[in-house]
Amino acid sequence: MQTKPFRIGTRGSPLALAQTHETRDRLAAAHGLPQEMFEVVILSTKGDRITDRSLAEIGGKGLFTEELEQQLLSGDLDFAVHSSKDMPTKLPDGLFLSAFLPREDVRDAFVGRTAPRLVDLPQGATVGSSSLRRQALIRRLRPDINVITYRGQVETRLRKLADGQVDGTLLAYAGLKRLGMTDVPTELLDPAEFPPAPAQGAICIESRIGDTRVNMLLAAIDDRRTHEAVSCERGFLATLDGSCRTPIAGHAVSDGTHIRFSGMILTPDGATCHRIAVDGKAAEAADLGRRAGEEIRAKAGPGFFSSWT
Repeated sequence: MQTKPFRIGTRGSPLALAQTHETRDRLAAAHGLPQEMFEVVILSTKGDRITDRSLAEIGGKGLFTEELEQQLLSGDLDFAVHSSKDMPTKLPDGLFLSAFLPREDVRDAFVGRTAPRLVDLPQGATVGSSSLRRQALIRRLRPDINVITYRGQVETRLRKLADGQVDGTLLAYAGLKRLGMTDVPTELLDPAEFPPAPAQGAICIESRIGDTRVNMLLAAIDDRRTHEAVSCERGFLATLDGSCRTPIAGHAVSDGTHIRFSGMILTPDGATCHRIAVDGKAAEAADLGRRAGEEIRAKAGPGFFSSWT
């Protein structure tokens, strides 16, 4: 019988806390436990502290997870809550993604200051984004736009926009919904033309392999269809060595039996892209994503990837 609270690790941003509180509330409801049985432990990560450079320059996605994973491995945390798209494809030995909450809207949201739609921005307008995928897709749609690296929490990015530093920016609509900020976007981008990052919109929980007590607790809130879809997308990403240095998009949808996946890779300037669409058994989601990655890599040819280094 658990007598002391489960310790949940999280970053301290308003979005990270909203995601952690949703996880806590789902666990409390699933197990009939009071909220006091879950202690939220806030940690600062290197990715949070360094905001004046792109993630590619300072080491990639793991900078949002390293401190949390260290405390997971030491036993100081029972599990950690993350935005799935922030997770490296290779996790530290002994840890795994044990559960996923039901996925939110996967679309990117455009927030415009000088025009409501991305395609209507003035010639030579400036758009801020820290994502190489978004940067490449913007350049593909509007080669004239000046795209600058633009990091920080949601509130920081919106403040910079209001101050006139850029004409527009892009944010994950899922995050805005979780923050109760659905009135902020001026346009929701069509995922067929502006496909999302792999795992966008999904909250994941990381825990220790072999920790039966904790993993049984988490299994009660694992959304199977989200788990399958994100496993497929992460398989695609891992095959392409996806990181913050590579413009990769991918989106899978599972009905519990069958899964459909579409993916895209781009050169950073957006001038060249390759697409793939596959489907298969949901039980083979990760393998399907890996095969899609291998197919699109062969289709693109070795010269394509020289622009990613």
